[in-house]
Amino acid sequence: MSRNLTAMLPGTFDPPTLGHINIIERAARLFDKLYVVVAHNISKQCLFTPDERVGMLRRSLSHLDNVVVDSDSGLSVDYARAHDVSVMVRGVRSERDFAYEIELAMTNNMLYPELEIVFIPTDQNYLILRSSQIKEMVAFGADISRMVPPIVLEKLEEKKKTGC
Repeated sequence: MSRNLTAMLPGTFDPPTLGHINIIERAARLFDKLYVVVAHNISKQCLFTPDERVGMLRRSLSHLDNVVVDSDSGLSVDYARAHDVSVMVRGVRSERDFAYEIELAMTNNMLYPELEIVFIPTDQNYLILRSSQIKEMVAFGADISRMVPPIVLEKLEEKKKTGC
């Protein structure tokens, strides 16, 4: 039996890192269609607007035909329902990430029992990458060129020049 598996990978992506790109590329190989959904996270102070993050991700993922980059300000499970998504992908770096993600998965399962949650462990090359640390390193002038896609590096440099 042939199935069209549609998945989503929600996140803040502020900014997108090579760790994010790696998880997305790996997930794209597993599913027929993958929505990468930039969240409007009201509890986080973001450096980039949702539109800027969507643009950076679209440019960084343009080589993946089955990936759609979108944004959403609601609950991930509502987005999943509206787009006929059957699997939510979550990347995990550490035991602490996993503990947080498993609680979130249980909550999402209560809200949308038909949605499966799949965890993809971070590639060891990107284990220490965190968007918040990258923003801090940029503020201090560190070379982050091996941590983010070229478009993200360009946009971070622009933000630094304008004092944002």
